[in-house]
Amino acid sequence: MEEFVVLVDPHDNMLGVMEKQQAHVNGLLHRAFSVFLFNEKGEMLLQKRASKKYHSPSQWTNAVCSHPRKGESYLEGAKRRVKEELGIEVELTEKFNFIYKADVGGGLWEHELDHVFIGNYNANFNLNLNEVEEVRYISIEQLDQEISENPENFTEWFKIILEEYKHHF
Repeated sequence: MEEFVVLVDPHDNMLGVMEKQQAHVNGLLHRAFSVFLFNEKGEMLLQKRASKKYHSPSQWTNAVCSHPRKGESYLEGAKRRVKEELGIEVELTEKFNFIYKADVGGGLWEHELDHVFIGNYNANFNLNLNEVEEVRYISIEQLDQEISENPENFTEWFKIILEEYKHHF
């Protein structure tokens, strides 16, 4: 099934829709969301992207990141993708939004107006293996060390969003 993203200007005014991969080739600004989930110890959930993803395969990233559909709110999209990827339902709170652009290799760009949500989750997952290879919780300190030692193991956008996240908390 073809997926489309909502193209926007820097003020989140909709400009149209475009097939997702084409928007990533063209590096056009589009709506996105990122979800950060934490357990009762304050550790962050990471997901390892499925090896068959068309970009950034088998790299670690935040719990969920994707795009709202046309007519769908950022929160509705975030909850939909948490269910589709991790097989769970969780309460989410929007914390901030910002614009970034990242070269993700293969002639593809993520250029997103990204709304960042957080939530807490302490139970089991039902992973969609077409999307997610595995998940794990990690302390921020250990995460910083892993990114410092092996940055190639993490998605480009996650490294950007994580730094932005730290500025807000």
